[in-house]
Amino acid sequence: MSKLSEIETWLAENFSALLEKHQVPGAAVAVFANGEVIDHAAGVLNKSTGVESTVDSLFQIGSITKVWTTTLAMQLVDEGELDLDKPVRDYLPEFALSDEDAASRITVRQLTCHIAGFEGDIFTDTGQGDDCVAKLVATLSDVPQLFPPGEMFSYNNAGYCVLGRLVEVLRGKSYDDCLRDHLFAPLGLTHAAAGPYDAIRYRAAIGHVQPTPDDEPVAAPVWALTRSNAPAGSHLAMRPRDLLTFVRMHLNEGRADDGTQVLKPETARAMWERQVELPYLGLMGGAWGLGWMIFDWEGGPVIGHDGGTIGQSAFLRVVPGSNVAVALLTNGGKPLHLYLDIFGKVLGDLAGVEVPPLPEPNAAEYPADPSRFVGEYSSQVADVVVSKDEDGGLWLERTPKGIFADLGPAPEKSRLLGYKGDTLVIEHDGLGLHMPHAFVGDDGTGRALFVHTGRADRRVDR
Repeated sequence: MSKLSEIETWLAENFSALLEKHQVPGAAVAVFANGEVIDHAAGVLNKSTGVESTVDSLFQIGSITKVWTTTLAMQLVDEGELDLDKPVRDYLPEFALSDEDAASRITVRQLTCHIAGFEGDIFTDTGQGDDCVAKLVATLSDVPQLFPPGEMFSYNNAGYCVLGRLVEVLRGKSYDDCLRDHLFAPLGLTHAAAGPYDAIRYRAAIGHVQPTPDDEPVAAPVWALTRSNAPAGSHLAMRPRDLLTFVRMHLNEGRADDGTQVLKPETARAMWERQVELPYLGLMGGAWGLGWMIFDWEGGPVIGHDGGTIGQSAFLRVVPGSNVAVALLTNGGKPLHLYLDIFGKVLGDLAGVEVPPLPEPNAAEYPADPSRFVGEYSSQVADVVVSKDEDGGLWLERTPKGIFADLGPAPEKSRLLGYKGDTLVIEHDGLGLHMPHAFVGDDGTGRALFVHTGRADRRVDR
């Protein structure tokens, strides 16, 4: 029996039990190795209806969409229509931010690897029309610049909306049509949907949320985030097998299964190259390429991306050196724990890759002087307060804002514990995770300028 057949048997015997263990209502997984794909599904797509999950069911892939958006942009690079190192304004003269100098200098490359430096979590609903992305980009003129372009990494959804708009302009069609015409069609995808009006033709999962950590997951009040954020990952949905068809193109020097050249070979490889190093965050990659996360794991390198929408989580990991890829799509519960169980087994057995465990506190790394971390930080999606108690202990309270205020657990204080240098972890969150928080930069007085969880929340107290 081949190793892939052994994995197929293991999934058949264990997948359902793992979903139940981690309170995941439904999920589907696909594995590519030795030129073959296997897939498996279990659970339900919607707890309110009881419709079962199948291998052909569609789940939202969330921010994995960013790799698709980058691929659309790189096709334009191949055609000589786009230069990554030219300012965005060469293609979108109307692009504006609150910082005029930054807006004039930000390059296309900086959008692809999250170093443009402006506030990135802008989810303004600009309607359902084909002009919604253009309308969203027009709202960015008031968005603050957190740091000079190119200085550091901060995850930027809005930057990908700008990139998606750039693709729309150069192609002369909507983002959804760009996906259909330039990726779905040449890749031969049969179970992929650019948005809800496509997804309704298939079995489609709905996300599940937990109002408090002790509650059972319940169906989310809405299916998706706004269409205006589609290039960043608000709408794209598919079955895991179709996601791996896209991945195989990247592994096969940019060629689709039928030989169609979707990307030049050197372009596909260039997307894996390191563009920026990340603060030590434990759960994320160590660097970012063009669209791709890069993980410095034992047995790697590994590339991939994760995605999260309203109650749906997606995980993708690719080991180019072994020609192995795994995609896991879920609709609620504790998906990160499920991911660890599945990917630890599959990548270990098929590619010799060791998936790191979740971060654990390290008392020896607790800062000698906690005052550097104390203060108030803010972004468009949350306010963060770090305080110090009379014993010198640090506490963090994160209060979600906007659409996120209604979707997650109520804010509560969590103790900050040592982890690694200026990266601390919270004692626990609603899912039992020790989430890393990196305190980076200097406000001129020795205090951290940002608290970084992948996104940089800037200090607002003075």
